[in-house]
Amino acid sequence: MTDAVKNFAHPPYDVVVIGAGPVGENVADRARAAGLSAAVVESELVGGECSYWACMPSKALLRPVVARADARRVPGLSAAVQGPLDVRAVLAHRDEQTSHWKDGGQVAWLESVGADVYRGTGRLTGPRAVTVTAPDGTEHRLTARHAVAVCTGSRAVVPALPGIEEARPWTSREATSAKEAPGRLVVVGGGVVGVEMATVWQALGSEVTLLIRGGGLLPKMEPFAGELIADALTEAGARIRTGVSVTAVRRPAPDGPVTVDLDDGESIEADEILFATGRAPRTDDLGLETIGLEPGSWLTVDDSCRVEGTDWLYAVGDVNHRALLTHQGKYQARIAGAAIAARAEKAPLDTAPWGAHAATADHAAVPQVVFTDPEAASVGLTLAEAERAGHRVRAVDHDLAAVAGSGLYADGYRGRARMIVDLDREILLGVTFVGPGIGELLHSATVAVAGEVPIDRLWHAVPAYPTISEVWLRLLETYRG
Repeated sequence: MTDAVKNFAHPPYDVVVIGAGPVGENVADRARAAGLSAAVVESELVGGECSYWACMPSKALLRPVVARADARRVPGLSAAVQGPLDVRAVLAHRDEQTSHWKDGGQVAWLESVGADVYRGTGRLTGPRAVTVTAPDGTEHRLTARHAVAVCTGSRAVVPALPGIEEARPWTSREATSAKEAPGRLVVVGGGVVGVEMATVWQALGSEVTLLIRGGGLLPKMEPFAGELIADALTEAGARIRTGVSVTAVRRPAPDGPVTVDLDDGESIEADEILFATGRAPRTDDLGLETIGLEPGSWLTVDDSCRVEGTDWLYAVGDVNHRALLTHQGKYQARIAGAAIAARAEKAPLDTAPWGAHAATADHAAVPQVVFTDPEAASVGLTLAEAERAGHRVRAVDHDLAAVAGSGLYADGYRGRARMIVDLDREILLGVTFVGPGIGELLHSATVAVAGEVPIDRLWHAVPAYPTISEVWLRLLETYRG
């Protein structure tokens, strides 16, 4: 086959999207909804990290763990659920939720909205130009009339330690797709991935050791969140070490155990080691150098998600480093899609805070649930973040166990709620809940924070009795005195 046959130039699209995870899918959908033509490029599975190696498999693994924990706290039911989980059934359910790592359904959805899907590696070759190299070497040259959206996401970072290549460590991908529970698992990192995967594999039969360089778990949340989860993990049998760093790893035999050396001189032997120590942008092989940007860098954007210094390039989702969460990336995609369409029509944009073309929630109202036992959920600013930002605030706390609905939910309920009140404006800047079953409380807090609902109006939002949501009334009563 000649080069001429293997290279194809296509008619221009209005929008070219690089990356077909949830973020890229939503950019394409919004473009098509506005009447624009769209091409989507994907080098792996359509549906992206969230569908196959992050949100969906991890939550499929966590759901039976948390459900059993909840059931064990219910009188009349606890005795029936004291046995181990059916590991094979849990993993089979995980496989179903990932569509067995096949993306036919997601491809069909993209095609149903009228987007053209190109499989292969997409690289920028200049302004508004993308070349797609297919798995068979065929090249497709795409151009965009209005916008190229980079939605390539992020990848797990593995530190460059002695012995790391031979040790073949897990990242989040291996941790969520493993076919069996390792006998002994070392988890390095106390963020969301670290605590969720420690929760899963401890419950599925692994002996888990969690190594934390800092002083506690979930350092980006209120301190009590990490403390309550650490207590629960310890009670479940996990070992937690804080203030330690890994200096080297060794796996002399390919199928043998891995030895983890620590900076305090101790060594730990395990069957697998998971590094959950951060993310890096997937921009190193994107062709950024052809448009004057640095390969491998995060892409800085304005609130419409347009890359600074350009009038055509957008970076949406993890790759812009604003809020590395699937739901937040999809929110950005809706904002960016609307902005692309408005600019294509030469219509005025509303980029004021909370405007139709401004991803303001990235700064003020980012929600997140950590699906551990207990769950932790937060939106907006923590007390420390609010104080650093110069706000005059008050933290209002309440024991979730003191709410009638919590006692009905579980015997021995343990949890805590906090709201951060802006004393000058009398609105909420942040809310955090920790406790069993609180994940579904978070959207009420998100509405309050994003809507900047005055405290006086929240007083009229009456919680149903007896629900855990009654904690809202208790928080407001505590604030009012």
